[in-house]
Amino acid sequence: MTKEMKVRVNDKYRKQLQTGYPLITNDVVTGIPASIKEGTIIQLVDNKNHFLAKGYYGIQNKGIGWVLTNRQEEAINLDFFKKKLLSAINKRQGFYQSEETNAFRLFNGEGDGIGGLTIDYFNEYYVINWYSKGIYAFKDYIIQVLDELGRYQAIYEKKRFDTKGSYIDDDDFVKGKRGEFPITVMENGVRYAVYLNEGAMVGVFLDQRDVREAIRDRYAKGKHVLNTFSYTGAFSVAAALGGAEKTTSVDLAKRSKAKTIEQFSINGIDFEQQDIIVMDVFDYFKYARKKNLIFDMVVLDPPSFARSKKRTFRTAKDYPDLLKDAVSVTKNNGIIVASTNNASFGMKKFKGFIEIACREMHISYQILETFHLPRDFQTTKQFSEGNYLKVVIFQIS
Repeated sequence: MTKEMKVRVNDKYRKQLQTGYPLITNDVVTGIPASIKEGTIIQLVDNKNHFLAKGYYGIQNKGIGWVLTNRQEEAINLDFFKKKLLSAINKRQGFYQSEETNAFRLFNGEGDGIGGLTIDYFNEYYVINWYSKGIYAFKDYIIQVLDELGRYQAIYEKKRFDTKGSYIDDDDFVKGKRGEFPITVMENGVRYAVYLNEGAMVGVFLDQRDVREAIRDRYAKGKHVLNTFSYTGAFSVAAALGGAEKTTSVDLAKRSKAKTIEQFSINGIDFEQQDIIVMDVFDYFKYARKKNLIFDMVVLDPPSFARSKKRTFRTAKDYPDLLKDAVSVTKNNGIIVASTNNASFGMKKFKGFIEIACREMHISYQILETFHLPRDFQTTKQFSEGNYLKVVIFQIS
């Protein structure tokens, strides 16, 4: 049995933990010894030594650990992890049985009961994301459960707990048969090339599945679509398959062009009929205005934080200006797809950014649809920050 350490909770956080809040931060607890090792099971107790919750100690950018159970008698062992993973898998049986989609989030951290851990499924390949050394200490349990479940060609992992808060770049292969990359996955009938062995990002962001489907099925037909911060061009592919007249993909990363060409090609789309531009997005907006380029639809999906030689972009501060740039190159009655994965603010504030930008640009707008995370990205109401994705599709006039 794993030895457990008692840690006292600051009184003002007692009720929060009792009602299911899963994140442990430095503010929540007091008196943690400097010698504590990540992966240690900690019992959280109040000032009278009454049990509140049990979790693990593991440092990541959000906090210092996660609550795993509010039951004192529940052991954190192989059976615990098996129960949590089986519950998550049962909720996603529809994805396993789908002929149209074989890439999805199998386990979504605290939403499925274990913060700091996510597992993605890519056409018989598992990718485990470890967000702290603390959760990585339980690696053998997780692998053993996946072994018992079967259904995979290989397991890959991403260690996201470097001391500088970044990705640890080493061999991602864990076990099974090494893949020959790219592998092709399906999402609502669309093909995407995925690389599980090339670093933190694999080629497609699964949390945008519903948005890509909406663009393809409801918005793209007959339009010239500008896809900014385009990465591997997934939104552009969805738009082209939805009947877009043309797509223009813009990203600063040099590798984005070859990756976007690849995504178009595996879907039978002539990439030479599309524009794929390696350029700073903000410089492209200036170029487009200078050349009087106007688009029917603009997709904005920037990183929460980005730095180039010329500028630094922070979503919480700079998104209204980004929206104004988008408005400046969008035709009257055109559509803007505004997205952010910044968990530090909610949908209300994000809609406020749109209000500010449109007011300052002296235009009116109508919200057509909003999106949060898709259903395989399980969340819990006790931790609203976990439902980080916010997407607003609106029309300007």
